[in-house]
Amino acid sequence: MPVLISSPTVIEAPGTPPKQILEYIGRVNSSTESVSIAHMRSPSGWSEPGQRPEFDEFTLVLRGTLHVETESRILQVHAGQAIHCSAGEWIRYSSPGADGAEYIAVCLPAFAPDTVHRDPEG
Repeated sequence: MPVLISSPTVIEAPGTPPKQILEYIGRVNSSTESVSIAHMRSPSGWSEPGQRPEFDEFTLVLRGTLHVETESRILQVHAGQAIHCSAGEWIRYSSPGADGAEYIAVCLPAFAPDTVHRDPEG
C-alpha cells in the first residue's frame, strides 16, 4: 500500500556555515533503513569534515556547484550533473561557489550517524 510522506524532517547538519537537510525518506522521517532521500541546501562557503561512509551515496545537483573531494582529486559537480560515491571511499563535500548548492542525496543503505565515520573536526 502506498504511504504518503507529507513533509520532511529537518536534520541538523555538520559543517560551517550550516546547511539545510530535509529528509523525506530515511531512518528519521519514515523509519526506512534501506534507503534515505534528502533535499540539501548548502550556502556559499559551506564545507563539512571528510568522511568514509559505510553506504553508497548518489547525489544529483539541482542548482549551483557541489565540490566533492576524494583522496586523489576534487570534482566539481554542476547543476544537471550527478555523482556516485561508493561505500568505504573517503570524501568531503563543500560548496565554495558564490551560489552555494542545492541537491538531492540518496544513500544506500540509509544514512546513519554511526555509519558515516566523519573525520574529527578542528
